[in-house]
Amino acid sequence: MPPLLLIGCGKMGGAMLAGWLEQGLPPETVVVEPHAEAVAAFAGRVRHVASIAEIPADFVPAAVILATKPQEAPNALPQLARLVAHAPVFVSIMAGQTVAGMCRLLGGDAARVVRAMPNTPAAVRQGFTVGFAGPGVTAEQRALADTLLRAVGDAAWIEDEALIDAVTAVSGGGPAYVFLLVEVMAAAGVAQGLPEELAMRMARATVAGSGALLAASPQDAATLRKNVTSPKGTTERALAVLMDEAAWPDIMKKAIAAATARSRELAG
Repeated sequence: MPPLLLIGCGKMGGAMLAGWLEQGLPPETVVVEPHAEAVAAFAGRVRHVASIAEIPADFVPAAVILATKPQEAPNALPQLARLVAHAPVFVSIMAGQTVAGMCRLLGGDAARVVRAMPNTPAAVRQGFTVGFAGPGVTAEQRALADTLLRAVGDAAWIEDEALIDAVTAVSGGGPAYVFLLVEVMAAAGVAQGLPEELAMRMARATVAGSGALLAASPQDAATLRKNVTSPKGTTERALAVLMDEAAWPDIMKKAIAAATARSRELAG
C-alpha cells in the first residue's frame, strides 16, 4: 500500500482512516486537519499537519483523499495542484463536487479524480460507497480507490457520474431515513400507551435487528417481509396501511426525488 494523503479528518474522514489502520493498509499517511483533537485518536500512527501548506515538500502520495467540507474545495484544491504532476489519484467524498469542477480547481484536465459517495455506517465498518472514476484514472488507481473504500464497508462502481445524485439520495441520506423510522415507530408506540423509554428501546432494537437479519440472510427484503406477515394477522393489517400507493411508496419516491434534485443543485 503506497503513501496516502488525507485532507480532512472529520466524522467520515476519521472513520475511513480508522478502517485503513485496522486493516494495516497505509504504511505512511499524512493527515491535514486544523483541529488537533480530531486526530488525537491516531497519534503516533499518522503524521498530522494543520494545513496544506505544512505538507512536507518531499511527500509524494499515491492517493489524495479529499474528505474536507465541500464549501472548502475552492480554497483547498488549488493548493494541492502541485501534486498533479506526480499523477496521484484524488479520491473525493465531498458531496456536490463534480469531477470536472474538481479538475478545474486542481489546475486542469490532467488531474485523475475518483468521485465517491459513502454513508455514515462507515463509522462501524458497515458503510456502502459508490464510486465513479473520472478520465485518466488507471485500472491500478481504481483498484487502490476500491481498496480504500472497502475498508469501511461494501463498495460499488458506476460508469455514469450523473447517477451520483441518486446514489446520494438513496444511500448517502438513507441512514437518516432509517433513524427517522425508529423515531416515528417509537412515537406511534407511545400513542398506543407504551412508556416512552420502552417504545424507543423496542424501536431501536427492532430496526437494528432487522438490519442484521437482512444482512445475514440470502433472501431478499420482499421475501423477509412476507415471512413476517401472517395471513389476516396484525402485520398484514399494518402493511395494508403502509403499502398503500399513497403512503410509503409515494412518500419515498417523493423523498428520493427531492434529495436527488438537491444534489444536482449543489453540483451546479
